[in-house]
Amino acid sequence: TVESRAIRVEASRDNAARLTLALPGQAEPVAPTHWSFGQLSSLVGAPSSYLRNLPAPLAAINLQHGLLSHRTELVKTLETDDGRVELRAVTGPDYGRVFDHELVGAVRKIAGDGTGDTNWKVPGVIDWSTLTHNPYVDVTKETTTLYASDRDVFVFLVDDTHPIVAGRLPNGEPDLYFRGFYAWNSEVGSKSLGIASFYLRGVCQNRMLWGQENFEQITIRHSKFAPSRFVHQAAPALRNFANASPSSFTSGIQAARKAIVARDDDARESFLRKRGFSKPETATIIETVLREEQRKPETIYDFVQGITALARTKANQDVRLDLEGKARKLMEAVG
Repeated sequence: TVESRAIRVEASRDNAARLTLALPGQAEPVAPTHWSFGQLSSLVGAPSSYLRNLPAPLAAINLQHGLLSHRTELVKTLETDDGRVELRAVTGPDYGRVFDHELVGAVRKIAGDGTGDTNWKVPGVIDWSTLTHNPYVDVTKETTTLYASDRDVFVFLVDDTHPIVAGRLPNGEPDLYFRGFYAWNSEVGSKSLGIASFYLRGVCQNRMLWGQENFEQITIRHSKFAPSRFVHQAAPALRNFANASPSSFTSGIQAARKAIVARDDDARESFLRKRGFSKPETATIIETVLREEQRKPETIYDFVQGITALARTKANQDVRLDLEGKARKLMEAVG
């Protein structure tokens, strides 16, 4: 950690676009990344978008003034040396850093490299001509679900070559699901660390999930205890899901299919309204089940399918997660 007041901002008249920082304990000047420059600007209450449009010498004067006049704070910095020393992050002193490679390492312990050396792989896509999930799709920049940048990392893998039969569809064909999980992290403070596991029916070309069930999530803020929670909670949860039997999932699906809760329109509307759904949402859920299942919802499973379908239409993540949470509670009630 260093004192914010001790950071020196430098710029060369010979290069109006280049700005560097002198940090206590660093022999060489460091170059801020786009992200860390924004963090440093935010620390002193300066608009980073405005400073970025100034010539480097003028931006340096403004930023240095902010660091000297702003109340002194302890900050934790992250530097990397890959040909030149970069300042990757400026965070609070209690920031609990979990490095991206640690998360990727935990994933690789169960999934290998994600390209076929284990059951876990980059997902295939739904074949809309047959309405089935095709697991055998070449991994390209367009289809990959492995992402990394200077700010975060995101990994989404599935076991879609070993589907699980969870009953029969209305047409008599097997109702197939497969396991999936995604994990994310930012070692520079742009987001939390998290792992989510679930069962699903398919993944479309734009990587939207279809028929998602049994969604469970662990989210860890980067507090000072984050590294310990990752080791003792998140990583074991990922291993447990990877090795778990699907029997509880399939038995839950079967129980939900048998749990009849509404036999007429009044009962359907009452069932959903009592669980916090608005009148338009209630109508959409019922219409969706009718369209996809060729009958109106009667069982817990029917309603869950309609609710998760409604969730997929929501662009706002919080709204989507709230709907998925309501669907999960219904499944848990019969599980």
